[in-house]
Amino acid sequence: MNAGPWLPVPPDGYGGIENIVATLVPPLRALGVEVVLASVGSSTLAVDELVSVFPEGQFPQLQRPYNQVNGVVPAHQHAVVRAVRERDDIDLVHDHVEAAGLATLGRDGPPVLHTLHWDLRKHPELYGTFDGGGRVWVNGVSADQVSRAPEALRAHSVGHVHLATPLAEGADRRRPPEKGDYVVILGRVTPGKGQDVGARLAHRYGFDLVLAGPVGPYHSPAALASASTSDNPDVRYFREKVAPYVDGQRVRWLGTVRPPARDDLVAGARAVLAPLRWSEPGGTFVVEALALGTPVVGISIGCLPELVEHGRTGLLTGDAEELPALLESVAKLDPADAMRAAAARFTPSIMAARYLDLYRRLL
Repeated sequence: MNAGPWLPVPPDGYGGIENIVATLVPPLRALGVEVVLASVGSSTLAVDELVSVFPEGQFPQLQRPYNQVNGVVPAHQHAVVRAVRERDDIDLVHDHVEAAGLATLGRDGPPVLHTLHWDLRKHPELYGTFDGGGRVWVNGVSADQVSRAPEALRAHSVGHVHLATPLAEGADRRRPPEKGDYVVILGRVTPGKGQDVGARLAHRYGFDLVLAGPVGPYHSPAALASASTSDNPDVRYFREKVAPYVDGQRVRWLGTVRPPARDDLVAGARAVLAPLRWSEPGGTFVVEALALGTPVVGISIGCLPELVEHGRTGLLTGDAEELPALLESVAKLDPADAMRAAAARFTPSIMAARYLDLYRRLL
């Protein structure tokens, strides 16, 4: 299970792919799968063996110039190749490392399942000409994501597996939470997530909005305030498009909020808002919100129509200007319906069983 060199598994707070790996591995092991994890030395996830090059996550290196950081992923991937070649009991490699994870292990290596977690419009030269040689296969995290893949990559797809959350375990047996009078946008602050749209609508239509997620490498308002002028595009986006609306009352930015405070924040919201500008591939924030009994109100693009049952677990529209009206209507939805849907569709054991089916298919 190759999680990459960027963050430990599980991560301390933000870390999408690493959180997914941390969610997937325990139920796989419960099903009898022995897991060798390729990550960094500070990973604490219980596995059968840990392979690492770097003692700590290399995520801060991503802010350095490319010619200073371009050896990080090859060093990690070489360790994966060595581990596979030195052992005779690796049946399959499940790789989560963007782009570089499609590198070959040789014709006599084990099959590779490469999970695609990101926007497949990226890396057009790689994805548009990819040939796995009958050994490397891919899966998406939603049907919509796979449908947008270049033809060459789509030819290697074995389908999609929706994301899961430990919060969904037993969600149907928990009491629905008490709701406050605020709305939350979860996730990294970036133009595709549409925080500026949500903030503008909050001021125009008079609802309280909480933004929870990092801005570039900065995880708190204090850290961002002390930063010098940055070339990071997300920092520019926040300062130019979002910050003018952040007044600490109608709109607040909390930075990265870690569990259990994040879960309390989401459970207490009357809705999680998704004013998306891009086709969200996987939607971790969606399945977490539903598991916590909070409906999702958002733009009907990407994975959202696959995850949200309109009129039952959330409300979707194609027009951002209709979002405030949907927020007024969301009180009619029963939070228990969202929790029941999460327990039936988005538990880690369901995701693990689906991946085990794919492993057996490739083997």
